[in-house]
Amino acid sequence: MAEFNNVGQSGLSYVDQLKSLQDSKKPDEVTGKQDLKQEDFLSLLTKQLAQQDPFKPVSNDQMIAQMASFATVDGIGKMNTQFESLNSSMTSNQALQASSLVGRDVLVPGAAGMKADGQAMSAMVKLPQSVDNLFVRIENEAGQLLRTFDAGAKSTGDNKVTWDGLDDNGNPLPEGRYKVRASGLLDGENREFEVSTYANVNSVLLGKGDGNVLLNLAGFESPVRLAEVLEVGKA
Repeated sequence: MAEFNNVGQSGLSYVDQLKSLQDSKKPDEVTGKQDLKQEDFLSLLTKQLAQQDPFKPVSNDQMIAQMASFATVDGIGKMNTQFESLNSSMTSNQALQASSLVGRDVLVPGAAGMKADGQAMSAMVKLPQSVDNLFVRIENEAGQLLRTFDAGAKSTGDNKVTWDGLDDNGNPLPEGRYKVRASGLLDGENREFEVSTYANVNSVLLGKGDGNVLLNLAGFESPVRLAEVLEVGKA
């Protein structure tokens, strides 16, 4: 049985020598990556056999253990490839399912939302506890206050509020992005509450190889991840 003790590297195991070979590889050699391939293992094995010490042969158990290490590394590489393929397949399937959202309204985190011309605008306010009066403020993108109204008593949890699209003088405001702010008294102190707004889905696209599915929303400059959607409106 041949011994796997390379000249100048006596005492190193098969796996140790593989690690040494991988560390010595430069990114621009062979594949452009610092990864060992099957050819590298076979090349190292051939050199070890050629430089063996016939007076100190290794046992069968050691030989099998070293070959098992090679098989394990090769198997891990194949498994990683399979996982990448599975991830790509799952992302494509998720995108296909998300395509049914096109044209529908979804609820996403954030106070800014899009109001269509001549239509009302809805938002969701999360309350840590019930309030007797929930005050809603509507601002334009510059932060200018346009409308204030009392949405009445609201209970703990998510509460939907709707703005009719009019300013304080009863004049309809044009289509565009507006911010919805909500506040109320909790334990005698005025508190601002978390607000989410609805937006219409224009299209669905895949992320940049990261497995994310993105939604292009009306009035939003950047796409929103599907995972961020809190609620899907009725078709």
